Amino acid sequence: MLGCDYHCSYCQNWVTSQAIRDPEAVSSIIPTTAAQLVALAFEQGAPVIASTYNEPLITSEWAVEVFQEAKRRGLRTAYISNGNGTPEVLAYLKPWVDFYKVDLKGFSQEEYRKLGGQLAGVLETIKHLVQMGFWTEIVTLIIPGFNDSEQELKAMTEFLASISPDLPWHVTAFHKDYKMLEPDNTTARSLIRAAEIGQRSGLRYVYAGNLPGLVGPHEHTFCPSCGTAVVRRRGYRILEVALKHGACASCGTAIPGFWT
Repeated sequence: MLGCDYHCSYCQNWVTSQAIRDPEAVSSIIPTTAAQLVALAFEQGAPVIASTYNEPLITSEWAVEVFQEAKRRGLRTAYISNGNGTPEVLAYLKPWVDFYKVDLKGFSQEEYRKLGGQLAGVLETIKHLVQMGFWTEIVTLIIPGFNDSEQELKAMTEFLASISPDLPWHVTAFHKDYKMLEPDNTTARSLIRAAEIGQRSGLRYVYAGNLPGLVGPHEHTFCPSCGTAVVRRRGYRILEVALKHGACASCGTAIPGFWT
């Protein structure tokens, strides 16, 4: 029913993801209850509560307990996962999860083997998520020399587009951290190149992240029909919204997503 926990040495959120196993992590464990977590989110005005590090699939019963409470308080819920789920666990989660983000770490089994995972299982999970009606988004951390070849990115994005051209794909910038200090940091030019490959493969909603203001139009959402920028962003800040009832304000084309 549950997923697996990859041993990822390049995790850029290692302070939280390694809190239990690494004494150098500066965070600490704070006992809490589902009700306390949701109350804190509600008090802080958070519209969404998410289950993440290390791998939320291995604690799905706990996530459901939290999400049931969150739903009672009117919050949205999200999973941030390595995507190694089974149909059984996805069916268990479906009533309680609004948004599901999968980290697709590459498109080579050789790369996934280094991380302790299986690429085929992740690809099947992505297919199941979309088929089951989860709002699904994919994130790939672009690492120079690891997963950034044109051939690999083309194959990855063609696969994603074959599932749905509306499947959002985010490419984010690697920086040296924790136990992975050898590859160069990802440049804005590399992110733009990856985003353009995704667009050529047929994906309509491709985003470049972690380098705010340096990736041109690739932080924004565009209407696939008329090209209007319906959401403009800089980093995590929304600068402008040109949507009307979830559709492009210029031509009326529906833009997939949750806009309220």
